[in-house]
Amino acid sequence: MTDSAPDTTAETAPESTTPAASPRRRRAGGRAATTARASAHAIEQTPWRLPVNNDRPTEPLDEEGVQALHRGAMRILSEIGIEFLNDEAIGHLKEAGCRVEGPNVFFDPAFVEEMVARAPATFTITPRNPDRQLILGEKYMLFGNVSSPPNAWDLERGKRPGDMETYVEFIKLTQYFNCIHFAGGYPVEPIDIHPSIRHLDCLFEKLTLTDKVAHAYSLGAERVDDVMEMVRIAGGLSHEEFEASPRMYTNINSVSPLKHDFPMLDGAMRLARRGQPVVVTPFTLAGAMAPVTLSGAVALSIAEGLAAIALLQWIAPGCPVAIGTFTSNVDMKSGAPAFGTPEYMRATQMTGQMARLYGLPMRASGVCAANVPDGQAMWETSNSLWSGVQAGANMIYHAAGWLEGGLIASPEKFVMDCEVLQQIQRYFEPQILGVSDDDLAIDAIREVGPGGHFFGCQHTQDRYQDAFYGPFLSDWRNFESWRLDGAVWTAERAHKTYKSILAEFEAPPMDAAIRDELADFVARRKAEGGAPTDF
Repeated sequence: MTDSAPDTTAETAPESTTPAASPRRRRAGGRAATTARASAHAIEQTPWRLPVNNDRPTEPLDEEGVQALHRGAMRILSEIGIEFLNDEAIGHLKEAGCRVEGPNVFFDPAFVEEMVARAPATFTITPRNPDRQLILGEKYMLFGNVSSPPNAWDLERGKRPGDMETYVEFIKLTQYFNCIHFAGGYPVEPIDIHPSIRHLDCLFEKLTLTDKVAHAYSLGAERVDDVMEMVRIAGGLSHEEFEASPRMYTNINSVSPLKHDFPMLDGAMRLARRGQPVVVTPFTLAGAMAPVTLSGAVALSIAEGLAAIALLQWIAPGCPVAIGTFTSNVDMKSGAPAFGTPEYMRATQMTGQMARLYGLPMRASGVCAANVPDGQAMWETSNSLWSGVQAGANMIYHAAGWLEGGLIASPEKFVMDCEVLQQIQRYFEPQILGVSDDDLAIDAIREVGPGGHFFGCQHTQDRYQDAFYGPFLSDWRNFESWRLDGAVWTAERAHKTYKSILAEFEAPPMDAAIRDELADFVARRKAEGGAPTDF
């Protein structure tokens, strides 16, 4: 058995952890420390910030179309019902007055609307570094790393099953890039660690190598409870402080069509009861797990999402939730999932309209079906990312590193995607839209006159260093200059960049006593056997 965390099995763990935890010294460093180290970084990157999307969203449906989708989702919930494979969830919904027939639950539309109205339109999530606090909702856009592929691929090692070494590499990339706001699920599944303790090692690395918002998989009570406790310890929080405001989150997927499974419902309810956010993201593929028509696929996705949100708002009124979209289509010739398609883009935009109708924050994804980081990978991912932006999405999963429909994580693709993310975030900087007299530059135009150029005028000299976006990966030289410098293609440049980042990576500061307590918890839970693997 391989352990990536420090060997703590011989250490003595605390006998118990109580709500009345002793005060701990807060972490040092933060934004100032990060800024001080910026000059040592491998690339020039944009600063940490929460980008704001002030553009009007793209809305392909008119008002009647939005209402038609709403009525369709309500008919699915009231006439067809959703299967809940969790007795506790069924019990809550029966108590709420829903009609229950075996595992099938039928929802009155008025009940669903009442429950959804309880959910906050905006909430914050504060990780162990409060300077990395996120605002989920309003016009904020948050981007996350690739999550959950079983395999990895890079230019040196090719395609291979995920392992802890590769997992750690991706966690370091996640921390390094300021355009990545949260550390989602495992960026690659480390199958060399036994499933019973994998979550302990993975979260130890995530919480010590990053100071960004972390995610918990809803895959069994022990895993969820362990991760909540590790996040609490890493933040130096009492139990009361942890439950007073969001500190982490989970994402659950329905089993389309028309089903929510046991472990995800269990995990969602556990987090909701402790005030931690739940993102509900049905995975509907038009033509396979959903109707071949976009309106049918989106209506099914909305129905499945609202069913889980209604449950959570019944048991924990006002708990923070978001509705996600993962509606795409399949290749009708092969049955393979397709991403970044025109249909994917429109489904995302349509879901954005529905999220605004219900007053819920929205999650989208940056995805592709390409197998290597080539042109197809980038145009499909760019389509996906921009559809999320156009839809007004607040949280965009898998924004960097995703390949082969989610089966591969690639560090080269991660770096290439971060170039796109930086450009998206630059696109929304308000200063590039300035229309003051200084921005209009009439005096500079008068000074240069007909046939002149603006390179040497004072107006340009005063602004040229920050006037335009400066890429860290794109090569803007002409062909001859590029060829003389080795004719290095984009993925090769990205590989070199990722290696440089790993070579100089510095973990964010963490109080030694907190790190020791976290390691002790991991050691104790491993000694107890971790989490069962027979569910």
